[in-house]
Amino acid sequence: MKVALLGLPQAGKRTLFTLLTGRKIPDNRKEDESIEGRAPVRDPRVDVISELVKPQRTKYAETIFLLCPDMSEGSNERFWLETARRCELLCMVVRAFSSDMVYHPRGVVDPKRDRANLETELMLADLELVDKRLERIGKEKRAGQNHLQVVEERTLLKCKQAIESEQKPGTLKLDIEESASLKSLGLLTLKPIIWTYNVDEKDVKNDGVDPVTISCKIEEEIMAIADSEERKQYLAELGLTSPGVDRMNSAAYDTLGLMSFYTMGEDEVRAWTIRKGSTAPVAAGKIHTDMERGFIRVEIVKYNDLVAAGSESAVKAQGKTQLKGKDYIIEDGDICNFRFNV
Repeated sequence: MKVALLGLPQAGKRTLFTLLTGRKIPDNRKEDESIEGRAPVRDPRVDVISELVKPQRTKYAETIFLLCPDMSEGSNERFWLETARRCELLCMVVRAFSSDMVYHPRGVVDPKRDRANLETELMLADLELVDKRLERIGKEKRAGQNHLQVVEERTLLKCKQAIESEQKPGTLKLDIEESASLKSLGLLTLKPIIWTYNVDEKDVKNDGVDPVTISCKIEEEIMAIADSEERKQYLAELGLTSPGVDRMNSAAYDTLGLMSFYTMGEDEVRAWTIRKGSTAPVAAGKIHTDMERGFIRVEIVKYNDLVAAGSESAVKAQGKTQLKGKDYIIEDGDICNFRFNV
């Protein structure tokens, strides 16, 4: 899963990126350069399984975040556009914190205004993409058009008209062929979006997916606390149940319809990411393509059964291990042992 971090200058994107991924921004970073980093998805179930199994290593699922160049109002230079097109999810960072030490490009902090401006920038970027593609189609069709090319041109013209009428292409009623013709273009307004507000300490909340509230100042303080119990106590004092970066990762999972399953053994306990509704062979393929190709069956241990019993052997002794075939739909939290033959 790739997530683009986008926003206006001084919104807190760089700090948030470092907090999520642990990667510092190079001092010599170029204006048009995107930076990639990996953020572990802090899943408490992984910690519980690891505590029971005592493996040699524990590995969380990961989200790939790409820190994009700044979005600037009214600029014709959209260095951020190509990176954002390649991502599955957009995380729009909006400044909602007050500080005399950090300037705002517009002089005054106004999250509502900035969000509206960012939405406009996404629409203008889509219009740019549509116009370029229509220009290319105009040259190509001199040699004739097949059915799919006719559908694509018709759909793009619909999108162009919608955007120029301040209507998002996602609101258009398109048929299956028309929707398919837009996939390769990577229109930004068709991608799922998480709005993340970088707020003052007093405005951070546990709930809410739109927007996710996070205070980079608080997050830096949380990350500086090495002891896990002290960290929990500090969060409790702030009225929070989890760090903002964890809530942001969870929101990304939910928005994209993702979930986790686990594998466990003496060598490793690991979380894997799949889309909700995936079958057992598809899940096996996340580990290795050979496992999907030669899938026979999967042995399932339910997370709650493992916690209640205390060990995998105890779950088996209670007769609660399940054997499932190719049609089994993996459930969130399943602990899987795949059997295959190639």
